[in-house]
Amino acid sequence: MAEAAAPRPLLLCADDFGLSHGIDQAITALVQAGRLGAFSCISNGPAWPADAAGVAALRRALPGRAAAQAGLHLNLTEGQPLSPALAAVWPQLPALPRLIVDAHLGRLPLAALRDELAAQWQVFADAAGVAPDFLDGHQHVHHLPGLRGLVLDLAQRHRLPVRSTGHLAAPGPALKRWLIAATGGRALARALARAGLPHNRLLLGAYDFVEPDYGRLVRGWLARVPAGGALLFCHPGRPAPGEGPDPIADARQREFAYLASDDFSRDLAAAGVVLAPAWR
Repeated sequence: MAEAAAPRPLLLCADDFGLSHGIDQAITALVQAGRLGAFSCISNGPAWPADAAGVAALRRALPGRAAAQAGLHLNLTEGQPLSPALAAVWPQLPALPRLIVDAHLGRLPLAALRDELAAQWQVFADAAGVAPDFLDGHQHVHHLPGLRGLVLDLAQRHRLPVRSTGHLAAPGPALKRWLIAATGGRALARALARAGLPHNRLLLGAYDFVEPDYGRLVRGWLARVPAGGALLFCHPGRPAPGEGPDPIADARQREFAYLASDDFSRDLAAAGVVLAPAWR
C-alpha cells in the first residue's frame, strides 16, 4: 500500500495589524481560533499605539493553540514617517506608484530611510515588548531597489526570516503577480538565497480584492502549495465605525468570514495542507 503524502505546510499570515482597530480585532480573533500562523504589524499605523500591547500575548502558545509569529510590516506608503530624518524629506509618505518610480530611478533618500526602518523596528519592540519575528513590507515595498538592501541589512543583523516576493502562483490576476515579481521580487529572492536568510519559496494571496468568492481563491492556492511549503498572505478585517475609509474594507470582511468558517478547516483538510511555519 502506498504511503499517504505528508501534509504540506502553509504559513498563513495576516497583514496590516495596527492599521485600524477593526483589522486588529479580526486578526486577534483568528489567532485565538488557531487560524493564523503569523501576523504582520504596521508600527506607524493609527491603531498601533492602542493595540500593540496585545501582540506579545498573541505570540504565546496557549492550550489548544500554537504560537503565532509577529512580524514588522514596513510601511512607507501610508501616513507619516516616524523618524525626524525621513519626515524632513517626506512629511507625508508617498503613494506606492511614486515610491516604485523613485526606487527604480535611484532617487530614494536612503540614509533617511535607514533611520525610518530603525524607528519602525524600535517602536514595534518598545510597544509590543518583543522584537519582530520576521520582516516584510506593506504593499511589498521591502523588495524595491535601494530599500531591498536596507531590509537585508536589518534581517542579517537580527537573523530574521524575510517574506520573499519572487515567485507567486495563481489564481489571481497574472499582471499583478508579474508586477510584484518584476518590481523587485525576483531580485529579493536571489539576494535572500545568497545571504542564506530564511524565506518562503512560494508566495500566495495576490488578487484584486474584487473577487466575491474568497474561498474559491484559497482553494486554488491550497492546490498549489508544494511539499516544501508556501506563505499565503491575507487581509482580514471587521467593520471599524469611526475610523478612516478603507478601499478594501469589503474584501477584508469577506476574507475574515471565510477564514473564521468551518469551510476553511474543511478546505485545508481536503487539500492535505496544515498551518505551520514555512520558512526555509
